[in-house]
Amino acid sequence: MHLFSSDGDPLVNAFPAELSEEVAAVLAVMPAARLRPADPLPAVVEGRPVAVPGRIYHDEPPAEALASLSARQRQLLHCLYSRHHDGRVRQRHLAEVVGSVEPWAVPFVVRSAGEYVVEILVVIRDGLRDLAVPGSDHQLAYGRFIVDNPAFFARVQRQVVSYWNCYYRSTHASFRGYPGCTVLELLRSAASDRAGRRWPSLAPAAGARLDGFC
Repeated sequence: MHLFSSDGDPLVNAFPAELSEEVAAVLAVMPAARLRPADPLPAVVEGRPVAVPGRIYHDEPPAEALASLSARQRQLLHCLYSRHHDGRVRQRHLAEVVGSVEPWAVPFVVRSAGEYVVEILVVIRDGLRDLAVPGSDHQLAYGRFIVDNPAFFARVQRQVVSYWNCYYRSTHASFRGYPGCTVLELLRSAASDRAGRRWPSLAPAAGARLDGFC
């Protein structure tokens, strides 16, 4: 059984309120959490407040429990487990979400771009290549979310730069060669198209010192 009641549950609050009953059905099949969700990051989805968790601490449900859910409920579950404390679990569930253009799925993918696990960045990069295609469904969905949530995206940009600087400069000497850079360029492309102006980049200039980013 789920450890917390659905009334005011932070995982219910990760999605727009009209999905609360379907989220409750998802929570009912999730094993009990060892810890409460950590580091919720507020955003708005089509004008509705949400708070995307930084980490969740539930084991994965058995296959038969997953099969009992509707297609939408399974997508909600994949969104939640894309924030799992185990990076392999995050990567596996994110791969099931990245192709979605549901507005409530978008913030989970954008937040996952701020990960230190480079394999997760590759999943996002490969799954969102059509963000650069004007008028694509992905471009419209992601562009709207970023324009509506500039602080959310700014935090993600800073995280991408920080993790590259701390952990990946030995394998990617230039930020432009790092998968996270490509992800940010794709996301900024969608935001720029939506905003009708070039979206601000927090990527470092070539040769810049980044002592404050780690």
